[in-house]
Amino acid sequence: MSRGVTLGMGEVERAGGRELVDAPFGNALAALARRRDDIVGLTADLAKYTDILPFKEACPSRFFNVGMAEQNLVAVAAGLAKSGFVAYCTTYGVFATRRAYDFIAIACAHSRAEVKIFAGLPGLTTGYGGTHQAIEDLALMRMVPDLVVIDPCDATELEQVTHAVAAHRGPAYVRLLRGAVPRVLDPETHRFAIGRSYVLREGRDIGLVSTGLMTERALDAAEILSAAGISAGVLHVPTIKPFDAAGVAAFARRHDRLISIENHVVSGGLGALLAEALFEAGIVKPLERVGIPDRFIECGSLPFLQEQCGMTVPQIVALANDKTKRRTP
Repeated sequence: MSRGVTLGMGEVERAGGRELVDAPFGNALAALARRRDDIVGLTADLAKYTDILPFKEACPSRFFNVGMAEQNLVAVAAGLAKSGFVAYCTTYGVFATRRAYDFIAIACAHSRAEVKIFAGLPGLTTGYGGTHQAIEDLALMRMVPDLVVIDPCDATELEQVTHAVAAHRGPAYVRLLRGAVPRVLDPETHRFAIGRSYVLREGRDIGLVSTGLMTERALDAAEILSAAGISAGVLHVPTIKPFDAAGVAAFARRHDRLISIENHVVSGGLGALLAEALFEAGIVKPLERVGIPDRFIECGSLPFLQEQCGMTVPQIVALANDKTKRRTP
């Protein structure tokens, strides 16, 4: 990544020369809706920036724009769900979680309503500052009982998640990657399932436990570390809730030390979940946490902001190198 680069709102940076897929969520939802007439789509005046336009074009009579009113968005979605529909609603993560929290908790989760919330601009995917960066949404959402919380890695997983939450009975909160999204996971072999983690690379010296778009960087970091003689494993944890505590514990036992890597504040997200899982399993391992510090992030280019937060591939490699070297007397 180069400093000073400004991407479009919510676009994902390319960490490698991988294939890009245009609007994987919107196209997957349109394909799903062509087969099921109980699917409806809603947005809070952000159709273009949440990639739901392919669904609108495919099923215009089942698309609703409620305007800039996120509480109404979730309430209307819950009402449609109670009428027999499966409601997919989109907005930015900050608006869904901060403004409509009570509606998600009571109208959706408490009622086990078939509402699937796809939330854009997760973490540092926009340089528009704290008003638009959903840096604490995973922590907030995982506190809501009976709510599934997912942070997809790439286009492959986002496509599969769009279908998987339709088969799940109950509400779900999904972090949305928009625009041209990299394809990191092989669609021929990867099979997303709610509540499952995935060992993408076996290692020994250090284990990188990642979620969301940071898994691409974890894989790239592991490759660089391997070339330097450090055996690094990668565990991808797309489902924040229900959390695969057993899978995480099994992976941790096979590595000397661990680094959690997330596009979220380091408190309350993947790193905290990992620490809880290790403690409950009686596993004592050195753990470092890569993520956003406990403060609002200023405006700026994404490469600049991510470098400030220590979230780039070279910084992950440097941290792993440093901690691995310290192991040797």
